[in-house]
Amino acid sequence: MDFVSFVDEIKKNKLNVYGVEVYKDRELIHSYGDTVEHVYDIYSATKSVTSIAVGVAYDRGVFDINRRILDYIPPDYVNRMSEEQRELFDSITVERLLCMSVDGIPFRAECENFLNCALESKLVAPEQRVFNYSNLSTYLVCVALTEALSEDLGEFIEREIFVPLGIDKYSYERSPEGYFYGASKMKLTVNELSRIGLLMSDSGIYNGNRILSEAYVRMATSVRQMNREGGYGYYFWKYRDGFSINGKKCQKCYVLPNDGLVISYLCNMDDPSHILKFDMERNLLN
Repeated sequence: MDFVSFVDEIKKNKLNVYGVEVYKDRELIHSYGDTVEHVYDIYSATKSVTSIAVGVAYDRGVFDINRRILDYIPPDYVNRMSEEQRELFDSITVERLLCMSVDGIPFRAECENFLNCALESKLVAPEQRVFNYSNLSTYLVCVALTEALSEDLGEFIEREIFVPLGIDKYSYERSPEGYFYGASKMKLTVNELSRIGLLMSDSGIYNGNRILSEAYVRMATSVRQMNREGGYGYYFWKYRDGFSINGKKCQKCYVLPNDGLVISYLCNMDDPSHILKFDMERNLLN
């Protein structure tokens, strides 16, 4: 591992990287830039936090991911759906939305009420599993989980996940309806993102405390739906023999449990040629 060369590549290519952390066997061995002072937008990496919240509720038996999503949606919303829409959604389980396997749900809401927009989606062959990456799919899961918990999902995440992980420099947003959004719009420090990766790398344990079951971690980080990138779990992406947490503009946490490695970085850059990823792989993984 040549961390100095990796940082040199960042500087030489003038990449807008806020900070980087590298952990080996749970110990921080390298860092660069601002990793603890400021929070940055993690975009869709927020989805992985939502997945952990699903796992906590699933482990406690209060949220069944194999139930229909409509079973958890507030009845007044379901009652306003047309019979045709209810039939389209009848076979859609929470699990299908967790692995983005429902075709026809738009990426984002195009109306003021996000939940109405999601429930009005014109699903395409709903019985078929097709990868369709959508913020609204995640939002439906957030609404369902909120209703199952009978409490605000953001507050649940703060208490049950952020407190035991020592995450205290965060922010997040809610939908116009007041639900925790959960698909994006969260800010964390690089170090806080690393803590999420460390939790998942250690099969749901952080600092000796179990937060998630090993069974849920295994489900969430294994391939549940194939895609062009090699596979998708429950808001985690397949990466080599491990997995990754991804957000646009190069927000990344790579987790390679077999190597004891967790590598996190937050950036503000479009990287269509994947320069930063290739530099990371060449210098830190080879």
